[in-house]
Amino acid sequence: MSKFFYTVLLCTLVLIPALNCQARSFDEIVTSGTLRVGTTGDYKPFSFHNEGKYEGFDIAVADSFAKRLGLKLELVKTTWSTLMGDLKADKYDIGMSGITRTIARQKEARFSHGYVMFGKTILVTKDNKSRFKSLADVDKKGVRIGVNPGGTNEKFVKANIKNAEVIMFKSNLEIPLAVAEKKVDVMITDSVEALYYAATNENLSAPIANDPFTRSELGYLMPANAERLQDTVNFMMDQMILKGEMASLKKQYLHIGE
Repeated sequence: MSKFFYTVLLCTLVLIPALNCQARSFDEIVTSGTLRVGTTGDYKPFSFHNEGKYEGFDIAVADSFAKRLGLKLELVKTTWSTLMGDLKADKYDIGMSGITRTIARQKEARFSHGYVMFGKTILVTKDNKSRFKSLADVDKKGVRIGVNPGGTNEKFVKANIKNAEVIMFKSNLEIPLAVAEKKVDVMITDSVEALYYAATNENLSAPIANDPFTRSELGYLMPANAERLQDTVNFMMDQMILKGEMASLKKQYLHIGE
């Protein structure tokens, strides 16, 4: 068995999670006829399941990318805890799922331009909005915080919550419902997601979303050596902005510009 074949086999089976497999080049992606997009499917309004289909802002942008390149779109299931491992194992070409641009991720991969600015904030029930006005109000004994593993929400909670009870949920989509049903008191998440749920569920509120705890940007994640793919993604994003497509999708999915 050749070294190349053995490496490909390991990458495919992910027998060695830390193995950094060679990502497909841009030419190989185009020649294959398929653009593989990794997405979690658990983060409204960017990527979520609806009757067995992926929907959301990033899914719509992924579809636009594929059409512009003349390729078939293949959506590849990933999770927040396996996001980087799956990228390095060459399971997908671009990660599109409301992914925060962080230095830690940039050290291992590369990002597109930022496309949405946001910050960490809280989602609570409407009858609790006057109770929680600061991070100090959240980090108290007796307060229950819902969080999902592997993403920046969990990292923020681990770094900043010392007294409140942290309850883990397997899927990010479960937590807003848990807040609405008062199974937990608070969800700490990105302001875009919090505002989405507050706008679409009459029982929920994002009382301090306009003054978030942090400030960050979302971007599309690509392998460390994918310079030409990165250039192409940034070019397509610029084209979508120029033609008004990006603004239209933000209005449709993010309620931005309404």
